[in-house]
This record gives sequence, C-alpha cells and structure tokens, in this order.
Amino acid sequence: MESIAKIAGSLAVAGLLLSACGNGGNTTNNVSTTTVGEELASLETAYASGLLTEKEYEAQRKKILEKKK
Repeated sequence: MESIAKIAGSLAVAGLLLSACGNGGNTTNNVSTTTVGEELASLETAYASGLLTEKEYEAQRKKILEKKK
C-alpha cells in the first residue's frame, strides 16, 4: 500500500505539470506546504479509515516527526 507521503508527492508533481499546460508559456507555480500537524492529521485519518496498517502508520508517523528536527 502506498504511503500518504508518496501520494501527496505524486499529486504535487502532477499539479505542477498540469499548471504549465495550455497557457502560452506564462506560468505561475503555487507551492503548497503542509505543517507537521496537518501531515499527522492526514496520516491519522488514513489509519482510522483502514488505509494503513498499524506498522505502516507508525513508520510514516516516525518519518514525519523526524523531518521536524
């Protein structure tokens, strides 16, 4: 099962690629960032919905918290 971080990264890349389509070369890229709290909340939601196992949840939670350091 893919992790939430991988999915979010894929969506961000797709958004950046699509934002450059069809506007004559004049692009504005808006980069959206998330806070640690938002990432943890999304992770918790995915876990509560059964999208992640406990092991996957704990591994992703650890990664999110380590990025904060």
